[in-house]
Amino acid sequence: MNAILYICHGSRVKEASDQATSFVQQVMRKMDVPIQELAFLELSQPSISEGFERCVMKGATKIIVVPVLLLTAAHAKKDIPEELTLQQSRYPNVEVKIGNPIGVNERMNDILLERISETGIPLRKEAAVLLIGRGSSDPDVKRDLSLIADSLKQRTNIDHVEVCFLAAAKPTLHDGLLSVKESGSKQIFVIPYLFFTGVLMKKIQAALGKIGDGEGPDWILCNYLGYHPIIENIMHEQILTLLEDPIN
Repeated sequence: MNAILYICHGSRVKEASDQATSFVQQVMRKMDVPIQELAFLELSQPSISEGFERCVMKGATKIIVVPVLLLTAAHAKKDIPEELTLQQSRYPNVEVKIGNPIGVNERMNDILLERISETGIPLRKEAAVLLIGRGSSDPDVKRDLSLIADSLKQRTNIDHVEVCFLAAAKPTLHDGLLSVKESGSKQIFVIPYLFFTGVLMKKIQAALGKIGDGEGPDWILCNYLGYHPIIENIMHEQILTLLEDPIN
């Protein structure tokens, strides 16, 4: 019997975990699969082991694992596979197939443009955009967010679309803000490339307050990505593909 196990990151901020849960429940309602469970990597419950066991106890013989993550980093490449290997050793007769994070997808540009549009401020050609990622020591995170920035640049013909990170990667938030300021752009849209910001939005707002003092460009802080319907559609497509493909 097929099952789907959705794995979110988890957060100490209850609102973040609640939003992740609500999003996954939306995805579940559109999937015709008898067993569907939610788990978190860390900081929230249930754990991956608990979610996996719930699937097995309900009769799952094949589990499709869906990482509800924006970018591919150590969590997707190491932490999740290692935990699933451990679970498979406990339940050797259960087949497991692991999906991928959202990653580099052209449709993410639609969300970014929506976040800019909803500010109500017309996007000028001489504008700049700064995408702020959470950050990771995994170099693939910087590569993927840079590819997304390049794609947005081509889509909009904006000269300056740059990236920075809140932690564990460079350029830092301060360096990213300074770089786009020095680009000479008179209008700078700042977009948190995050599912949920919580305290991180305050960190971004504080940094903008410092660098935005005095004369200079117009800084426009956009909303974070959130659990957008486009992301829901991307996940639906991936799940359907995983269900159709044989286990490797």
